[in-house]
Amino acid sequence: MCVEGLEDAGRLDFGDQNIDKHADFAMERVCENTVSVDFKQNFVPFIRSGEWSDIGGRDYMEDAHVCISDLAKNFGYEAVDDEVISFYGVFDGHGGKDAAHYVRDNLPRVIVEDADFPLELEKVVKRSFVQTDSKFAETFSHQKGLSSGTTALTAMIFGRSLLVANAGDCRAVLSRRGTAIEMSKDHRPCCINERKRVESLGGYVDDGYLNGQLAVTRALGDWHLDGMKEMGEPGGPLSAEPELKMITLTKDDEFLIICSDGIWDFFSNQNAVDFARRRLQDHNDLRLCCREIVDEAIRRGASDNLTAVMVSFHQEAPPQTRVNRTGRVARSISAEGLHSLRVLLEGQ
Repeated sequence: MCVEGLEDAGRLDFGDQNIDKHADFAMERVCENTVSVDFKQNFVPFIRSGEWSDIGGRDYMEDAHVCISDLAKNFGYEAVDDEVISFYGVFDGHGGKDAAHYVRDNLPRVIVEDADFPLELEKVVKRSFVQTDSKFAETFSHQKGLSSGTTALTAMIFGRSLLVANAGDCRAVLSRRGTAIEMSKDHRPCCINERKRVESLGGYVDDGYLNGQLAVTRALGDWHLDGMKEMGEPGGPLSAEPELKMITLTKDDEFLIICSDGIWDFFSNQNAVDFARRRLQDHNDLRLCCREIVDEAIRRGASDNLTAVMVSFHQEAPPQTRVNRTGRVARSISAEGLHSLRVLLEGQ
């Protein structure tokens, strides 16, 4: 696993890639690639990943992300039955970077060190989100970092299983032969189920905000906000417990896109899959594809911090296929072209 902090003013250098940034922008990333092999199955996922972040129009970078090829090995543990578990996460901070960085650096370790890892992975992941949240409160109880919070979305791949855990409004979308499959639900006050949960715990929604303060109903951190969180069960209206979704991967599953909400404000799930497939068919470079997604979001008007992580389950690029979508009428203009046309017309 590698952690890189880039703090040079002006132009930052990523190998053969350069990008201009604000002088005080420090971009940190953790990344690795891996091959997952399961000879007992007909389909053997070939796991590779890419990532890209951009400060966008903000003065500070509060996003963080992580890509770990072998979770147990990374923390000095032996894999059970030689089963490699890879781990990917995007953390969208608010009120500062401390919570996002703390969760990025500590959540993977808390998961690995749980006594039930990896045999009861779903239970372990849920418990680890909550424990990491509590440890953050203890660590920063007398520091300004306590006033920050972060949403968190993680994806773990072991054999042919994909487990996604989400708390907040980052989102994961799977491409299955070009069709977008939503792997997470945004936790926002406008969600009926979330609103019911919030109100049952003494919270309320005011003008689309949790207790009139937060645009999400699940997050780690934010312990400084009165009436939001309580130690132990059942906790307060702002929950750190993630919702989980697990599937068995097949050869039809091409790649997973994980992005902070700044990306999804300008991409629908299907648009992101279509965009990524076309780029991968051109160059099959996941990191470059992530950069292109981020750059396209900026071109469409994004001003938030932006992070994109992609995990592919094949060595080859996605095949050229025509996707049949029930109820959709064939069109001759791309989603990007349609967006540009709308912006042009609105400006007249």
